Amino acid sequence: MSERVASLIRDCPFFSGLDDRSVGLLSAMAAGKRYEAGEMIFRQGDDPPGVFIVTSGQVRVYKLAPHGKEHVLHLPGPGETFLEVAVLGGFACPAFAEAVEPSDCLLLPAQKFRRAVDEDHALCRQLLFGMSRSVRRLVGLMEDIVLRDAAGRVARHLLAMHADQGEVIELPALKKHLASHLNLTSETLSRTLRRLTEAGLIDSTEGQAVRVCDPDGLGEIAAGVG
Repeated sequence: MSERVASLIRDCPFFSGLDDRSVGLLSAMAAGKRYEAGEMIFRQGDDPPGVFIVTSGQVRVYKLAPHGKEHVLHLPGPGETFLEVAVLGGFACPAFAEAVEPSDCLLLPAQKFRRAVDEDHALCRQLLFGMSRSVRRLVGLMEDIVLRDAAGRVARHLLAMHADQGEVIELPALKKHLASHLNLTSETLSRTLRRLTEAGLIDSTEGQAVRVCDPDGLGEIAAGVG
């Protein structure tokens, strides 16, 4: 079990630069967690239980506006982390998290994780790198919402998934979550995906899978020249 946990941590981009000693520290504290579809993982305002690494399934991290509208901040899937900022900053959970589908996670408990950061300089350096990736992702999301139209947002998101997953990418089981993440309505997202399919840039395969047929064409649309 411990070797499997170590392998899962090494495969996580957020911790990809750690040496064996640091991976061992995290493996020793990691606890496996299973969440069923629709199960709440934490609520906004809760004390952060720790840093989560998704090992299977998908989670949605979202905020609720005072009038009840939901906005999906992040849809972490296998190999991705969430809640790391609140754990390191020592503040309450800034959003809600719910399993989109049956999901397995590794939990690195907050107190033990912070102690490891205090004691392990290599881990601290890697966290700076990982946090910079998170900031870059959030800046990209804000840029999409403010500067890009619907086609540009969808194209850019598909390209990011293509870079991580390869030619065939897996969209969320409920496209409304992706629509919320991109600040679109479900109807606009479906219409945009259909337009990209008709243009030959993507192609639907089985289930929620999509094949990226023309990444250069998607890049032009993401850049606003398509």
